[in-house]
Amino acid sequence: MSKDINDSAYWREFEKNELTHSAAHYLMAIDSLREELGYARVTDVADKLEVSRGAASMSIAHLKKRGWVKEDPNRFLLLADDGRAMANIVEHNFRILSKFFGEILGLSKDTASADACKMEHLMSLETGRHMIELINFMESDPGTLKRFAKFDSEGDHSCSETDDCPICSREFDIAD
Repeated sequence: MSKDINDSAYWREFEKNELTHSAAHYLMAIDSLREELGYARVTDVADKLEVSRGAASMSIAHLKKRGWVKEDPNRFLLLADDGRAMANIVEHNFRILSKFFGEILGLSKDTASADACKMEHLMSLETGRHMIELINFMESDPGTLKRFAKFDSEGDHSCSETDDCPICSREFDIAD
């Protein structure tokens, strides 16, 4: 196994990420509801995310403590500037990742969306910028994308790092 995979500097960066997967979806749900309905209440967020009202209330209370969500006098939820910025970044990351997985790597829409959802709140702005550049490069010459698709579908491509990579051997099969 690679030495880098257990380097504490990397996994501690993950722990520093203030925005959890769940928090990201609460922020995006509030933002989406405000766009769709003009308001967002705890019950609306719970319904949208298919969670109990109690769970939504607890999660939103945590977001309020962080200063990412506010409540007006009528108990309607509002995103603070930081909360709105985070929701916007996560939404854009989802689009970038979905497009990369679907249009560049050729994964199904469901797989591309599911994998993008798992990563959207963790991707750095720098990585997002470079992914956009790669997507634009690949799309700028349809021949490049076709050559990649052909290369990916043909032949045996394995890691240069190890001889026994279960993913590269294509023998790695787990239930999705």
